[in-house]
Amino acid sequence: MSLEEKMKEISCKKLPQHVAVIMDGNGRWAKQRNLDRSYGHIEGVSAVRRVTEIASDLGVKYLTLYTFSTENWNRPKEEVDALMHLISMAIEKETPDLIKNNVKLRLIGDMSRIPEYALERLENCKKATAHCTGLNMILAISYSSRWEIIEAAKKIAKQYKNGEIEESQINEELISNSLTTAEIPDPDLLIRTGGDYRISNYLLWQIAYTELNFSPKFWPDYTKEDFCDAIIQFQSRERRFGKTSEQIK
Repeated sequence: MSLEEKMKEISCKKLPQHVAVIMDGNGRWAKQRNLDRSYGHIEGVSAVRRVTEIASDLGVKYLTLYTFSTENWNRPKEEVDALMHLISMAIEKETPDLIKNNVKLRLIGDMSRIPEYALERLENCKKATAHCTGLNMILAISYSSRWEIIEAAKKIAKQYKNGEIEESQINEELISNSLTTAEIPDPDLLIRTGGDYRISNYLLWQIAYTELNFSPKFWPDYTKEDFCDAIIQFQSRERRFGKTSEQIK
């Protein structure tokens, strides 16, 4: 089935508002081809472009990409440095196209650990696309869910200590609003490529009722058609949120 045919299969009424992606398999893609891991990350940028384009074309409002985890800082320094350089240069290069396609860049994660040269390029793109009203492309960079929840707990504890909130006010809404994803709806669909079946410390609070889709493909091979297939599969599922089928109907 062609891309155009698959896009026609997708119902606008059941379109996920927010899709989160774990972009796994760059290094293994390169290893299969006897290439340095960095080549896999470079090819991964092309996959980001493809998925951003199709998400925007379909009308998805939020696309969150697991770009660099807190745990990734433990990788060899050479690879970390190469990744930071690649991410920042790719964003700088893509900024004109993001503006052209009405895509707004947003960032979540511990920005204090990002090298100054990389953070400057990311912030420049964020400012340049701030006026865009189409797809929100959210890069989770230097991010992990446990880090995020700990930071939220610290924030809430400080508010309680200062008398700004009472214990009775600590609820799901307060915690959600204390996370880096405040004002962003929880993901409807989470896609993980690379053949592994785990969440890897990603948006753990936010995906409580998210539909999961696992692809055996390595991220550099992921296509627009694959993304459409994930959306079509998502739309075939019944989302009950703890209720019965009869209640939903």
